[in-house]
Amino acid sequence: MIVRKSPEEVEKIAAAGRVLTRCLWMLQRKARAGVTTGELDDAAEKFIRSQGGEPAFKGYRGFPGSICASPNSMVVHGIPGPYVLSRGDILSLDVGVILDGWVADAAITVPIGKVSTAAASLLASTRAALSEAVDQCRPGKRLGDVSHAVQRRIEADGFAVIRSLVGHGIGREMHEDPQIPNFGEPGTGPLLEEGMVLAVEPMVNVGSHDIRVAGDGWSVYSRDGSLAAHFEHTVAIGADGPRILTPWHLEEAAGTRSEAGLAASGHP
Repeated sequence: MIVRKSPEEVEKIAAAGRVLTRCLWMLQRKARAGVTTGELDDAAEKFIRSQGGEPAFKGYRGFPGSICASPNSMVVHGIPGPYVLSRGDILSLDVGVILDGWVADAAITVPIGKVSTAAASLLASTRAALSEAVDQCRPGKRLGDVSHAVQRRIEADGFAVIRSLVGHGIGREMHEDPQIPNFGEPGTGPLLEEGMVLAVEPMVNVGSHDIRVAGDGWSVYSRDGSLAAHFEHTVAIGADGPRILTPWHLEEAAGTRSEAGLAASGHP
């Protein structure tokens, strides 16, 4: 059952989204060659808790990290740890925040220094696909319109949509109905209505869409070892269209706001 949120409830998710956005800005600044994914995880947990929130992922179904940190051919669910970032890597950072019982979820894939042309194209395509999918999050559209927008852009750019991983509804719980595939037919699926809140998240491989799960039971890789990217927003469907509740895309504000957030939290 898809649970529609009241305007007041959407505002509570937006508050969690603001904490999450500042966290992603901070992580993007810290993600550089020589830094471990474990160090990024520690910084994220400290920041989220300093803002009165909780890391939504920590302990979720036994997941040990506060964030998911997935480099290169790892698509999602990477457990942070000793992996040392190197120039040329790409790193997917997925963060969930619980604030006053409401959850927001978002992800970005960042380049570590100068990356290959293929990597840069993958990141640009996946990010554009998210933007085009979000634009479909309007009353009167169908869920298939959102899914198709991702597939259309990704396949036009020559990449592969991962078909066995999906986005989801979000609110009191991190995973609510509906599931949101990144492929589908326009004009199909549930009708989108004001008050729905969706976590829209294209997950894309350079090569085949096939994936494999590592022995840790969490880390998901492209089966062929090709690079992978993941971008995500939490989006509310408003009367006038989509409202992004995790606005990490507003880079022009990122420097000032993230520095303010770091100062408030006591991080260097």
